[in-house]
Amino acid sequence: MSKLLLLPAHHHLAPKIHTKSFSSILTHTVSLSPLQSTHSTFQSLRRTLSSVRAFDESSSDANSQQQDFHQDDKNGGKSTDSHYPSGEFEFQKFDAWKSFSVKLRMLIAYPWERVRKGSVLKMTLRGQISDQLKSRFSSGLSLPKICENFIKAAYDPRVSGIYLHIESLNCGWGKVEEIRRHIMDFKKSGKFIIGYVPACGEKEYYLACACEELYAPPSAYFSLYGLTVQASFLGGVLEKVGVEPQVQRIGKYKSAGDQLTRKTMSKENCEMLTALLDNIYENWLDKVSSTKGKKREDVEKFINEGVYKVERLKEEGLITNILYDDEVISLLKERLGVKKDENLHIVDYRKYSGVRNWTLGLTGGKEQIAVIRASGSISRVRSPLSLPGSGIIGEQLIEKIRSVRESKKYKAVIIRIDSPGGDALASDLMWREIRLLAESKPVVASMSDVAASGGYYMAMAAQTIIAENLTLTGSIGVVTGKFNLGKLYEKIGFNKEIISRGRYAELLAAEQRPFRPDEAELFAKSAQNAYNQFRDKAAFSRSMTVDNMEKVAQGRVWAGKDAASQGLVDAIGGFSRAIAIAKQQASIPRDRQVTLVEVSKQSPSLPEILSGVGNSIAGVDRTLKELLQDLTFSNGVQARMDGILFQRLEGASYANPILGLIKDYLSSL
Repeated sequence: MSKLLLLPAHHHLAPKIHTKSFSSILTHTVSLSPLQSTHSTFQSLRRTLSSVRAFDESSSDANSQQQDFHQDDKNGGKSTDSHYPSGEFEFQKFDAWKSFSVKLRMLIAYPWERVRKGSVLKMTLRGQISDQLKSRFSSGLSLPKICENFIKAAYDPRVSGIYLHIESLNCGWGKVEEIRRHIMDFKKSGKFIIGYVPACGEKEYYLACACEELYAPPSAYFSLYGLTVQASFLGGVLEKVGVEPQVQRIGKYKSAGDQLTRKTMSKENCEMLTALLDNIYENWLDKVSSTKGKKREDVEKFINEGVYKVERLKEEGLITNILYDDEVISLLKERLGVKKDENLHIVDYRKYSGVRNWTLGLTGGKEQIAVIRASGSISRVRSPLSLPGSGIIGEQLIEKIRSVRESKKYKAVIIRIDSPGGDALASDLMWREIRLLAESKPVVASMSDVAASGGYYMAMAAQTIIAENLTLTGSIGVVTGKFNLGKLYEKIGFNKEIISRGRYAELLAAEQRPFRPDEAELFAKSAQNAYNQFRDKAAFSRSMTVDNMEKVAQGRVWAGKDAASQGLVDAIGGFSRAIAIAKQQASIPRDRQVTLVEVSKQSPSLPEILSGVGNSIAGVDRTLKELLQDLTFSNGVQARMDGILFQRLEGASYANPILGLIKDYLSSL
């Protein structure tokens, strides 16, 4: 069996950002069956590398006549954030008639929408948070539902406030920014929002400090020690076992192959990761200090003191008080006038997610805006074993894009992206469809945690790109390569002989030897061609010259804030700002309500339905789904990340990073 590591133009390192560990481990693999012929293997490689293809003449001519997407072309494609509406949440109290209408709707609401007056919405934010709008039967947290619950609770006369449990989070900083924004917006309603943190690091505290009151138990785990960046290297390990990775890298910041070939971090990779880390750390200090009314230097000094006692956090005013959960409940009962011997009416996240906007009078207007969500790694077709919602399936997303383009009822479209990339061909085909969609109606790309490589490839087809300050994006570069297993075979006594026809037939089949000079030259030219086409298409999409795009490409990952200053992103903000910009571009008045139509809403699978009907099976369905997900493969390049962005087991990356690397890179050797 041969093993090919193939990292095409829009595959790149999407660093995992932990509270304590900010690592940059990204694996792209293609597993080749022993039954595949050498010829078909090479053809597969050639198709993959050529998937980022140049425009043909007719395409180029037609696209050159399109209206320029960016008004600031004179400035090298860079746009000014102030050109776009902010989309800031404005709480408006219902008038008497509206209040009466809402009460009437509550009387005829479905039984599962019934909430007692004076209730407290309790949401526990823990572990993974999906950017997809999940079905009612799906387990886990959904960012769209979390944000929607904040808005509903702000207007729901039955909800007195929110009690927010925040524990170890397993998502990126983009989602954290979105949730924090909704916490701040909810406070405008005048209702209380109280936070409780039994286990808290920087990311958890970043959210929790936005609450008006914050409590922690005496035994709480607080670890506000700062952020780190880690990169592991297998170069020395592979050298010892006789494996030689032959990697061709285009773009000095393209470091996805460094883990295989190097023993230390490259200067360019260090520069890139340091810039990303500084962005996150400085943003954390600024937001925390402003929220808590402290000087930035004082917060940084506190971090550097290595405080671990909860009492010190209370003394410094970083938490309100030290209380157990039951004591906070008693405090809430006292605040709401509930007798001590009575229970506090609490509605949880899952139940409240079933309350419709219609019941609360939060229905949209006549104009409709389509929302297409694209989350996970990208593949062109669905594998027989892949699960619904397990990633971006190109052919399925294209169908949705075409249906929206052909429909006249949608005034604008928002493409919501949370992806580190994947299959090159699929990304290019989706780019084309989004471009065609943008010719017929306004298209806004809204970035979540990460929209890098293939994720950015999709986004750059939109007229306007919105990202969070800490979204990871860009990554325009190429890494491609194979393993030379000759020394390993010699050590273990294994031999492989090949009979071939065609000068380059053994390009990938002959893993028992290194490339010949002519093979290495072909490999390098293929990689360079793939990079040039991706870079040129990015320059065209962003109305930039190729020279200007080259300066920000070369495989570099940018934080959203820096990407905006470099012209890769148009504005900084979340989903609400994307809606405001879509309305503006569709000539819909700012104060007019619109209806958001979730085009890519998932259908529940059988395990999800069984889980929703009765949870007595205690996670059996989830275990089966995890096993199936691990077995999933597809034809083409897959991007898999052993990190918080797509990690399935909490804390797994902390256990032993070298085991994760060995699993990803060497399991099939």
